[in-house]
Amino acid sequence: MKALIAAATLTLFIASTAIAGNWPGWRGPTSNGVAQGSGYPVSWNSSKNILWEVDFPGVSGSTPVIWGDDLFLTTTTGGKNRVICLNKNSGKEKWHVDFGTERAGKHKKGSGSSPSPAVDDDYLFTYFKSGDLACINRDGKILWEKNLQKIYGEDTLWWDLGTSPVLTNDLVVIACMQSDNSYLVAFDKATGKEVWKQTRNLNAPEEANQSYSTPVVVSRDGKEIIYVLGADHVTAHDAQTGKEIWRVGGLNPTQHKYFRSISSPVVSDGYLIAPYARGGSITGIKLGGTGDITKSNVAWTNEAKGEFSDVPTPAAINGRFYICADKGEVLCFDIKTGKKIWGGRLPRSRHKFSSSPILADGHIYVTREDGTTIVLDQGDQFKVESENPLEGFALATPIFSDGKIYLKMTDKLYCIGKK
Repeated sequence: MKALIAAATLTLFIASTAIAGNWPGWRGPTSNGVAQGSGYPVSWNSSKNILWEVDFPGVSGSTPVIWGDDLFLTTTTGGKNRVICLNKNSGKEKWHVDFGTERAGKHKKGSGSSPSPAVDDDYLFTYFKSGDLACINRDGKILWEKNLQKIYGEDTLWWDLGTSPVLTNDLVVIACMQSDNSYLVAFDKATGKEVWKQTRNLNAPEEANQSYSTPVVVSRDGKEIIYVLGADHVTAHDAQTGKEIWRVGGLNPTQHKYFRSISSPVVSDGYLIAPYARGGSITGIKLGGTGDITKSNVAWTNEAKGEFSDVPTPAAINGRFYICADKGEVLCFDIKTGKKIWGGRLPRSRHKFSSSPILADGHIYVTREDGTTIVLDQGDQFKVESENPLEGFALATPIFSDGKIYLKMTDKLYCIGKK
């Protein structure tokens, strides 16, 4: 991994991850679904390799984050939004804090706490369906909080808010993409002061305007750039000002009314991969340029009816990206050409995949909604190595730290490690 980062001309933003084992946001330390380190278990069940498990109140779809020995997760309980800090080694609660007012989920997979937290060496940022955003220190003290919907207008999403906050060197950034009044907004981490707000109304038809995806922050040639997928476009923004640098359109050429987007973009090897069309297309965009770069920078587009991912976000490394489709197809592609290298279907189940794949120590980990995690080889062919069932309903993506896997169900958290 270190060699890859050193060799790449494009590196994903890592917020001072000086401590090995940090998992600062929902897609991991490099925002592309790749875990650092080695020694992660590839087989477990309820009586094997479970180091600890803890229940928590409420129903929550968010993915936890880790910084140092602290694991942070969000949920809702008693009409409030709750943030919980656990010791990642023992599972013991260090503190919890409640704030704001819970807004319950609409969808059977929804909740008031679908957005995942973001953390760095100084601050933890949590965001909820209610619009409540808070900055919390490592001791559980709320440093500042605000409600974005009270400030900028009500949530008009048809379903449950899912986008997570992302961090730049100095800012916390939230994307709000909905039927009207879509925007990106950035706040100073320390003070909560609004630094910039960028309108993002792109006139997609009806529900296609709506997006539940999370932006990606990338450092390119020493400059931080924010990439955003939604409303039939990918846009790139200057992280210091929010101003649009370039855009790619054409993701919805037939102007389908209901192409809302859930799966987020992934960046690797100088390309951005954009899943779209409810799992019907993936587009490879070469990074760089200004203005409308649709004709000049779209390297390839693959289309298939439902073969690709609608909900899970791809993972990418070493010139390849990996998709886990909602119904259990796992596919590997060349990131520069879009050519499929291999693909196969996981053991059949009536349950789907909402969690996103993680690449760790030569393996691909994909977690099904029934709590079963399937481990595949990351090599040159489709190869299932193990099926690992656990009790629970899984929407969150597993996170990896120091040889341990943390698998969150909607009401329970497991720590998995070699015994």
